[in-house]
Amino acid sequence: MQTDSTVQATLIAWQAQLEDVRRRRVERGGGHAGLAKPQQVLGKTGLQVMMALLEGELPHPYMADTFDCELIEVGEGLAVFQATPQLKHYNPLGSVHGGWYATLLDFALGCAVQTKLPAGLGYTTSQINLNIVRAANTNTGPLRCIGNAIHVGRQIGTSEARIVGPDGKLYAHATTTCAIFEAVSKVS
Repeated sequence: MQTDSTVQATLIAWQAQLEDVRRRRVERGGGHAGLAKPQQVLGKTGLQVMMALLEGELPHPYMADTFDCELIEVGEGLAVFQATPQLKHYNPLGSVHGGWYATLLDFALGCAVQTKLPAGLGYTTSQINLNIVRAANTNTGPLRCIGNAIHVGRQIGTSEARIVGPDGKLYAHATTTCAIFEAVSKVS
C-alpha cells in the first residue's frame, strides 16, 4: 500500500506531465480538436500518427474534449490517457456513467493497437469487454488509463487496458478486439 506522500508525489508528477504535454502541443500550434487531413497521415505508421497527436502536429479527436481526456504517453504497443471524472460525467443516479469508463478504456485500447500498425492500415473496435471494479466520482481526482497491445496481426488486434488512481487502485479494466483494414490512401 502506498503512503500519502507517495500518492501526493505521483499526483504532482502526473500534473507536471500533463502540463508539459499541453505546453508542447500549444507551442507547436496544436492543442485543438479536429480531424486530420489524409495527407497529414499518409505514409505514417500508427506509432508515428500517435506521436504526431501527442506532440500537437495533428489535432486531437473532438471526443477527447467531451471527456476532458488527454493523451499523455505513447510507445510501441502502449497508449496512456489521463482524465478526471466530473459532474457532467454522472448518470442520473449520481455516479460516474459506465460509458465514461468504457470510452476512456476504448481510447487506450484502440490507440495501443494503432501504435503497432504499419503505414496504410487502420483499425476499428469490433468488441470491448469491460469491468468496473471501483466507483469514481468528482473527488477522485485524475485517473490514468494505460493500454497495452497484446497481439496485432494482419486482420485482428487485441489489447488490454486498466484505469488506475495515483495510489495504484484499480477502477476498471478491459480487453478489446479490433478489426484491421487497409486505410484509404488517396489524397484529394
